[in-house]
Amino acid sequence: MPVPLAPYPTAPAPYSQPANGAQSQLVCSGCRNLLLYPVGATSVCCAICNAVTAVPPPGTEMAQLVCGGCHTLLMYIRGATSVQCSCCHTINLALEANQVAHVNCGNCRMLLMYQYGARSVKCAVCNFVTSVGASTSTAEQKFNS
Repeated sequence: MPVPLAPYPTAPAPYSQPANGAQSQLVCSGCRNLLLYPVGATSVCCAICNAVTAVPPPGTEMAQLVCGGCHTLLMYIRGATSVQCSCCHTINLALEANQVAHVNCGNCRMLLMYQYGARSVKCAVCNFVTSVGASTSTAEQKFNS
């Protein structure tokens, strides 16, 4: 009985850029430079250091932050709570705009909630303004109202 022959494998279709020229960006896994690439690519080769960086799956929302240790631009999957820098190994908090933080009032010690990025928060109980955020040297002061 004759054995049917399988067809020759077809050559993979060459990648063609989408008609609308849509591009996306990511950070090179080698030199940390920002790379632009056409939407649909699975990996990107850096023209500077020749490192090949894998592209996250379609639909994955990415966010960026600057490392607090070495000031390198980092990209991470949106929703992550922390990101470790591949250069200096600093663990950076990934703070989203809609996340809240907690602090105790500087006067009555009531637990207060505030949106990340705020410089101060006013206590609804005693009207004391507590400084929060990067500038911890700012003195807390009583809010007169």
